[in-house]
Amino acid sequence: MASWFVYLARCADDTLYCGVATDVAARIADHDAGRGARYTRGRGPLAVVLTRRCRTQGMALSLEYAIKQLSRRAKGDLDAAAVATIARRLQSKRRKKSHAGSSTTST
Repeated sequence: MASWFVYLARCADDTLYCGVATDVAARIADHDAGRGARYTRGRGPLAVVLTRRCRTQGMALSLEYAIKQLSRRAKGDLDAAAVATIARRLQSKRRKKSHAGSSTTST
């Protein structure tokens, strides 16, 4: 089973882009070659600011979405510890949802 990563990359125009990949280096190369996301086309070269390994693709996508909801300033202030905090909150929410759905009532 492949690991999934969430990455934050700084574009040449000093904007930030967040994405998910199983191979971050290859994905950044795709962005730089113009084969990545539309947003990054013409904004290269990209420099990886941080990465976070996730257990599943679903968790990676949830973390990516949570990061994309942050303000530009908040994204610029992100570090590994802040991303870890966001990931823990998401995992906690997932556990609460799974426990809430697994309770049964006897009649």
